[in-house]
Amino acid sequence: MTAASLLSPDLIRTRFSQAMSAMYRQEVPQYGTLLELVAEVNAGQPGFAQDSAERLDLERHGAIRVGTAAELATLRRLFAVMGMQPVGYYDLSVAGVPVHSTAFRPVDPAALQRNPFRVFTSLLRLELIEDAELRQLAERVLTERRIFTPGALELIERAEAQGGLTDPEADAFVQEALETFRWHREANVDAGLYQRLHDAHRLIADVVCFKGPHINHLTPRTLDIDAVQALMPAHGIAPKETIEGPPRRQCPILLRQTSFKALEEPILFQGEVQGSHTARFGEIEQRGVALTPAGRQRYDELLQEVRQRSKAAGSDYASVLAEVFQALPDSWDELRRQGLAWFRYRAAAGSQPATDTRDPEALIAAGQLIADPITYEDFLPVSAAGIFQSNLGACSQHEYESGGNRAAFEAALGAPVLDEMALYERQQRESLDAALAALGRPA
Repeated sequence: MTAASLLSPDLIRTRFSQAMSAMYRQEVPQYGTLLELVAEVNAGQPGFAQDSAERLDLERHGAIRVGTAAELATLRRLFAVMGMQPVGYYDLSVAGVPVHSTAFRPVDPAALQRNPFRVFTSLLRLELIEDAELRQLAERVLTERRIFTPGALELIERAEAQGGLTDPEADAFVQEALETFRWHREANVDAGLYQRLHDAHRLIADVVCFKGPHINHLTPRTLDIDAVQALMPAHGIAPKETIEGPPRRQCPILLRQTSFKALEEPILFQGEVQGSHTARFGEIEQRGVALTPAGRQRYDELLQEVRQRSKAAGSDYASVLAEVFQALPDSWDELRRQGLAWFRYRAAAGSQPATDTRDPEALIAAGQLIADPITYEDFLPVSAAGIFQSNLGACSQHEYESGGNRAAFEAALGAPVLDEMALYERQQRESLDAALAALGRPA
């Protein structure tokens, strides 16, 4: 086996994400309608930063929830075959959802441009189930199931042993791996246990009660989420009431998300009892610039102010959100100068080498250096929880006393999660070093 005969992880990732999209389109026809609507809205819109039209056409993120450490660790190995690494730790218990999560995604800027496929992956926190007997029953069901095919496990081991997969092996891997994400209407439990888990939290029932974890949504990226939200009803799609995340801005930041309501799907419990389950839905996202730690602190403070003010009787959340966020600069220059957002630098085409300064602001003012906003590639835990809650149909907010437990999550994962801020900082620093070198001012 030679390295030349092995397929690029980027190509395997693209094959898998396209196969996943085709499968989900067949399983959830409204997802296909959503893709057509997003393509319609994106047509003619200016792109964000340096994101190519090809990237936007390919771009998807999915979400999956697993129940055991072994399932999570094997998913890490499966995603590694496709060049995807765990980035960030998200504690959703703070928003009433009994999971903690990471996002598997590419981390190299070139790989992100080829295909930025991401999968937001959550692990159920069994310790948050208060009923000890119910917790033990759930653990037993999860321990007995096998969510990966023997073929998938064999190909993961082969990829690890030989440093990748050949073209035919990659095709086989995609088909085997897809089975983990496929919908299975047959439940692993009887109707009584399902109902008890459902009453504890609908997400617990979704994670525990099926043969496989199934992808619960697949998300295309739009350049104008407000337009998509407004057009969805005319296309026969009922959107959630509010868009999660920051308000509409001239200079988009972080991530905005909306979705259509989850489907009520027929299922078959043990004992041939018919029932229904609600979990899978469609989601749309709009991505903006990644914020620095200082920018993210400002964002979190403003969001907290929005929550406090919107609790007042008669307050309109959208109006309060827009008003409060006027305090955050809405120009690329100010976001950069104040150190609130990350940027990628490049030498201006045809510019003369700089001979007297390495100061980026002076070089930008002189027209020799260009700063492009770096796309936010990650997620917002409160927004993710808000999407989950609205589509699970939760009628009341759960409250969990226990906070996050990153150490336990990483132990289950079998590896540390990467720090997203360090990745953005490296992109900015390396791009600036390269641009300055091109301008005759190497470090």
